[in-house]
Amino acid sequence: MAAQPEAEVKHWSPASVWRGLSKPVFIPAVVIIGAALVFATWFSSQHGDEAFENLNTAIVDGIGWWYVLIVTAFVVFAIWVGVGKTGQIRLGRDDEQPEFSVISWFTMLFAAGMGIGLVFWGVAEPLNHLIGPPDTTGEVAQAADGTALLATEGELSRNAVGATLFHWGLHAWAIYVVVGLGLAYMTFRRGRPLAMRWLLEPIFGRRLIESWVGHVIDIVAIVGTIFGIVTSLGQGVQQIVAGLIYMGWAEESTALLNGLIIVITAIALFSVITGVYKGLKWLSNVNMLMAAVLALFVMFSGPTLLLLSQLVSNTGEYLITLPQMAFETSAGYAGGEGSWSADWTIYYWGWWMSWAPFVGMFIARISRGRTIREFVFGVLLAPTVIAIFWFTVFGSSGIWYQINEGGMLNEDGGVTTEDALFNLLEAVNLPLLTVTAAVAIVVVTIFFITSADSGSLVVDVLANGGRADTPRLTRVFWVVLIAVAAIVLLNAGTDSSAALRVLQVSSISAAAPLSIVLVLTMIALIKVLNYEAATMPRYVRIRRTATPAALVDTAREVAGSDDDAAVTRSLRSMLSRQRRVFSDALGGLSATLGGLSSQAGRQGEKQGIMEGEEIYALHEVPAHATQVNPETGTLGWDEEEAYHDPIETHHFDTPEYAESAVGWEHEQEQLFEDVVSDASTSGDAQPNISERSRRSDQVIDEQISDGQVLSDEEGTRD
Repeated sequence: MAAQPEAEVKHWSPASVWRGLSKPVFIPAVVIIGAALVFATWFSSQHGDEAFENLNTAIVDGIGWWYVLIVTAFVVFAIWVGVGKTGQIRLGRDDEQPEFSVISWFTMLFAAGMGIGLVFWGVAEPLNHLIGPPDTTGEVAQAADGTALLATEGELSRNAVGATLFHWGLHAWAIYVVVGLGLAYMTFRRGRPLAMRWLLEPIFGRRLIESWVGHVIDIVAIVGTIFGIVTSLGQGVQQIVAGLIYMGWAEESTALLNGLIIVITAIALFSVITGVYKGLKWLSNVNMLMAAVLALFVMFSGPTLLLLSQLVSNTGEYLITLPQMAFETSAGYAGGEGSWSADWTIYYWGWWMSWAPFVGMFIARISRGRTIREFVFGVLLAPTVIAIFWFTVFGSSGIWYQINEGGMLNEDGGVTTEDALFNLLEAVNLPLLTVTAAVAIVVVTIFFITSADSGSLVVDVLANGGRADTPRLTRVFWVVLIAVAAIVLLNAGTDSSAALRVLQVSSISAAAPLSIVLVLTMIALIKVLNYEAATMPRYVRIRRTATPAALVDTAREVAGSDDDAAVTRSLRSMLSRQRRVFSDALGGLSATLGGLSSQAGRQGEKQGIMEGEEIYALHEVPAHATQVNPETGTLGWDEEEAYHDPIETHHFDTPEYAESAVGWEHEQEQLFEDVVSDASTSGDAQPNISERSRRSDQVIDEQISDGQVLSDEEGTRD
């Protein structure tokens, strides 16, 4: 259902909170999440860790190809809407300016691009690809006995970072473009509530969106978001525990893992209960600064010149890897067994899709007033550039230390993912290990707190039907549920590797129904953006006179003399005849066609003549929608035949609608109709004003034939 007008929120009144919830969404979502957690516990106790490996294989074999196909399609879609005519559409009113400056906007996109995942995988993923590369890039030939010949160490190093960036670059952020663009357009431009269901209104229509279809969409979004957040938070807690153990500050135990989740969740709950959002925002900004300082420390304490060189070469390697891996669904490990695509690419695509409602809503809310072109390329490029820098600093450094000094792998020759960052910090500067390790732990902890807090808000908005201001009581519920889910899933595995696999399975499976919603969102956006691009006016400047210099030169030629008086007389005569031509052509209308007074009209006409130009709004009309007037032979058109808006015209009594482009336009039209109606009732002394005003809100068909503009009477349709 549509969000209702927002009354004062009673944060701690259970009865009021219960009335405000969208119960057809809230109850099934909680039941599904609870059932999934019960299943994970039972499945682990009955079948052990190997069962999750088998379950992961079954899921990947069934839907892996689908994930690879649609995520690449999202990249193509994002580039299309950014480059094409649709890129000119503004996410808000046409005259609206961005809410945030470019620098502030990029900073917030940087915050969205950073997170627990980058810290967790920054060193570990490139190292994993170094020792276990995909056969598409890691194998160069086969020996006579059939064994694979691997690429050189240098090639493997470059390919490792290239494969990592493939997972963290354009493909990841194209997923967020689909959701973020859809939410921003439907809310800021078309006035719909900020909820996932309204993304599909162009396909299903308002009636179905407010029925069980819309409920299912929001349920899928909530479940996917919860498990996406839980996956990230589970990884973060694993890394915090690993850091404490690595530094000798704690001993490994299940109690430590669960205790950390409870303590960090309590801090997140404090921010939710007290509403200290300014403090939390300040803490988040400080955390971003700490992460940046940590990256710069690693860069300038390690092989700095090499990293600067790698920054360029890694960018090129990513551009090479992008087309190679875009449609790869079944890459194996070079010289080994298993599916590289399943362990990495398909897992990542599922994880990103489950995060899409969370990140998409965030970037939508900070992007009001930007054009679609600005939105698309800002969201695609800014985080990708950040990822290139981050993985160059941490990933290339880890690879360099492993090749030259060793010590980045465990005793079995593998990568202990949660320890990899601390291994690098020790290799970079052992004397400062305590400080840098503490900073890394704090960074991950704060990311956990801010993610839990923000994630609970996004889920709560969906559970309240798109209402922006939600009660804190339900936000507390979602924070607690996220913490419980993290504890259950982490304990479903007997060790850290098994727990990580459980988290991966939860993300991949939760993303399956959400992927259908995302594909339908892309189709809906294509429909509605094509309509708006087709009906969008193109403003052109038409100049029917020569430049002042050319007019004077012509007057001098006509006068046949350089005498100033003769040239002046010739020029005045030319301008006088020009004025009469314009008067006949434009029917005395002003340049704005807005129905000014006769005196203003003459002033506008004079100004237009002297400047020699007019501004016109041109609308393209499909040939099949044109009609010929049988009486006059002039052209007209059938608007219903020409265009069909996929979104029905409905008015919402909500703040989102009032502040949107269509809401603002509706308000102005109502005022306009009231003024025109009052003028007609009172018998205005200038009836031509109201008549022209009525026409100003319609398409004015200007017909150009043999270089002449037809008069107003000749060009107006019946």
